[in-house]
Amino acid sequence: MRVTVSRKSYFNAAHRLYRKDWSDEQNDLVFGKCNNPNYHGHNYDVIASVTGEIDKETGFVIDLKILKQLLKEEVEDAFDHKNLNLDVPEFKTLNPTAEHIVVVIYNRIKARLEPHLDLEITLYETPRNFVTYSGQ
Repeated sequence: MRVTVSRKSYFNAAHRLYRKDWSDEQNDLVFGKCNNPNYHGHNYDVIASVTGEIDKETGFVIDLKILKQLLKEEVEDAFDHKNLNLDVPEFKTLNPTAEHIVVVIYNRIKARLEPHLDLEITLYETPRNFVTYSGQ
C-alpha cells in the first residue's frame, strides 16, 4: 500500500530574474518588475510530499521528524532571508525562477532520502502562483 506523507515549510528570500547575456531592454521585456536591479522578495511556502510503502514495523512511510529536519536544513537554513542570486550557490549559474527553485529544492532533499521513496515538491511563490516538481 503506497501512501503520501507531506510537510509544509516556508522561507523568505529576495531574487532578481535576469540574464547577464541579454540587454536591459530584453530583460525588462521578458521579466518585467522581477528584473529590478535592487531585487525583490517573496514569502515562499514549500510542501514536500514523500510517497512510499508503509513500513510494517513503524507504520510510517517516513518519520515526519526526519522530513521536518530535511526541510529545515535543505530549505530553511539554505534559503531563508537570503538573496538567492548572491547567497545560494546553485543560483550563481541559474536564473532563480520558481521553476528553478523547485528543482533545486527537490534535488537537495531527494539526495538525502532513501532511494525507494518518491518525492514531490510544491513551491508557492505567491498564494496564487505555484510550481510542482517530482523529478521528471
